[in-house]
Amino acid sequence: MPIFAVHYTYTEATAADRATNRPEHRGWLNALVDTAVSPAGPEAVAKRDHAGPSGTPLSSTATLLTSGPYPDGTGALLIFRAENAPSLTTLLDDDPFAKLGLIEAVRVVEWLPVMGAFAE
Repeated sequence: MPIFAVHYTYTEATAADRATNRPEHRGWLNALVDTAVSPAGPEAVAKRDHAGPSGTPLSSTATLLTSGPYPDGTGALLIFRAENAPSLTTLLDDDPFAKLGLIEAVRVVEWLPVMGAFAE
């Protein structure tokens, strides 16, 4: 299954609202984490496989490999394994930050790691 780099762009205008809503955003992301490469354990697997933070079923076609914000506050990088870009883009619409309009731009790019932890 392909790997995608997702780049979120943030603006200073949404910084306060992002800080307020960060726990919900991170909870949503955590439910998508690939526990095969994470120390989260069996409880996280059950959570991911059965329901998201709001109780809605999660996509079984995308898993989050890693993510984190850029230190300068301009955005974040999320690395996903997903069937294709359109299905991943649809999934990203469910991010609490996206629902609240806190992401200025989203760029989804297929990525081909050739070395390191995500190389096949």
